[in-house]
Amino acid sequence: MALFHFQCNYFTIMDVSGAGVQRHPRHPTCLGMPPRKGSLSVMTTHSRSNSGAARVGTVMRAPKTAELIAGHLRRQIVQGELEPGETLPPEMTLMDQFGVSRPTLREAYRILEAESLIGVRRGARGGAQVLEPDPIVAARHVGLLLQLQGTTIQDVYQARMVNEPVCARMLAAIRTDQDLDDLRLVVADLSALVESGPSAAPDMSQWSHNTYRFHELILQRCGNTTLAIQGAVLADIVETHLVQAISQGMLEEENLQPARFEKTLRSYRKMIRLLETHDGAGAELHWRSHMEIAAGYIFRFDPSNLPLVDIVK
Repeated sequence: MALFHFQCNYFTIMDVSGAGVQRHPRHPTCLGMPPRKGSLSVMTTHSRSNSGAARVGTVMRAPKTAELIAGHLRRQIVQGELEPGETLPPEMTLMDQFGVSRPTLREAYRILEAESLIGVRRGARGGAQVLEPDPIVAARHVGLLLQLQGTTIQDVYQARMVNEPVCARMLAAIRTDQDLDDLRLVVADLSALVESGPSAAPDMSQWSHNTYRFHELILQRCGNTTLAIQGAVLADIVETHLVQAISQGMLEEENLQPARFEKTLRSYRKMIRLLETHDGAGAELHWRSHMEIAAGYIFRFDPSNLPLVDIVK
């Protein structure tokens, strides 16, 4: 078997014969950063070379310095050592700390930018700033994966109908007065939109944004981070479809009847009452029914069951 030996000045791969292959003396393992787990590996086989000797190793790629720097900064962000809004030290400082060139550091920045972990501003007042985590980023990647699988928007909504009612039940058990106040504020904003709109019909883009906020609060406050993030990703994909539906038919006069919006407000108020009394079973049942009724309206404008590739572009 091959042995991997890390020294301060050299990265050396030792094979069974004891021969070593030396790498660059400024290999990033000298920077105080451990190699990324799984980045160096040996695949053992029982094949034999032309000379008849057993083959026990394979060609390996050592991680690039920029990847190791990105991994180091990523861990600091994930562990909270670098907080959202915090600006990283100037490039010259980081180049000195990591012992790398400007192009290498900027390559590490590009990796983290692609993951939406930092934003980089150019110019004299520029710099790299840690970003607030955003479910939209995850929704973009999940949306792409679902597109490749030929998933439809109805399929995504069905997953939401499994997720959100459970979150509603969990929220009923642990809700706080602040949770109720925040939900009531959303309802108040929606009510104001209805009253301010022409013929008691609200601005549909703002209505969609505020109703999304009600769903978002149920997910965020349920007490389970995994369900909250998963639900937020699915909700964002459906929200993208809803924006498209607004442009395709929801703005027609027959679809803007005041009674339709008042019914939604009554449903939201009932949900708040169920949460207030800690009625978990009632909250789950009501929210599932609410989402089923909402689906019937939302998908009136999508009779062909569009695949996500036609929605999440």
